[in-house]
Amino acid sequence: MEFINLIYAILIFTLIWLSKIVIRRILTDLVGTFTAKTSTKIDDKILVAIKQPAEFLIVTIGAYFAVEVLSLKDPLGFIADNIVMSLFYIAIFWIIYNTLEPLAYIVTNYTKKFGKTLSNDIANFIINIVKFLIFAIAFMTILQEWGYNISGFLASLGLVGMALAFAARDTVSNLFGSVVIFSDKPFDVGDWIKTDDVEGTIETIGMRSTKVRTFANAIVSVPNGKLAHSAILNWTKMGKRRVKFNLGLTYDTDEKTMKTIVKQIKDMLKKHKDIHKETIHVYFSSFGESSLNIFCYYFTKSTAWDEFMSVREDTLFKIMHIVKTNGSKFAFPSQSLYIEQSKID
Repeated sequence: MEFINLIYAILIFTLIWLSKIVIRRILTDLVGTFTAKTSTKIDDKILVAIKQPAEFLIVTIGAYFAVEVLSLKDPLGFIADNIVMSLFYIAIFWIIYNTLEPLAYIVTNYTKKFGKTLSNDIANFIINIVKFLIFAIAFMTILQEWGYNISGFLASLGLVGMALAFAARDTVSNLFGSVVIFSDKPFDVGDWIKTDDVEGTIETIGMRSTKVRTFANAIVSVPNGKLAHSAILNWTKMGKRRVKFNLGLTYDTDEKTMKTIVKQIKDMLKKHKDIHKETIHVYFSSFGESSLNIFCYYFTKSTAWDEFMSVREDTLFKIMHIVKTNGSKFAFPSQSLYIEQSKID
């Protein structure tokens, strides 16, 4: 290494190092003024994020040219070149890493339809995965620059990944279940649902599980993976709710009375303000073992449990009044026993 080369190297490094002041001024004044006029804040955040790594990259470029001018012999030259290239890769990945935070703003806005809390959870989850990938790629790139064979490292990383995936299969299943729930939206917060395992109102929808408040006022946490594979009955999404039963009258009810009762029940349901007029079925349906059966089938307009029960109760009271007014009675299970007495001569 000649002394003159050392002087040149120091001068080149100093000039490039000083140029970062000019670059900083350009980023702050010219580009900063332009981004300040835009309607979005993302470009401002990106500008702030890349300032430091951009200055570090400029210094690294200065170090690269300085090392080239020095023309160091191995092993010192090999070490210097690898250090400079490693710093160069660090600067590049540093810029990418810092821009993730502003980009998280886009992810958060996109996922706001899932709710504020859930939106932050999803954004953090995605950003953390990308950060991990950036660290892994940067680490392997630097290892390769130093001459290490990363094939074995990748193979071992694959085995570790398989082991972690097996150990965290439930977590992965819940995450994929969350994706299904977010995309299909079978329910929202506040909806009343029923599955094979739980029935109640949705309290919160998280990344791992969904919390359901039962009618006993208890909270049940259902894993999203299990929920995504369950048949979900969403009562809240119904436009109406069904009432279905058989009304049994005693066998001493005559034909005329039966027709009158059927007609009056139909008329009562058609005039009821809380009953859907589209689907009302009231028919004398069958001769039962101990009753004459009237089939009643109709829908309430409200799907809320309390309102549904109230409307159903009101219609049942009115049906009782109709039956009583027409002089008929409700039948109850009974048997008639006939004893045949033989004559003994």
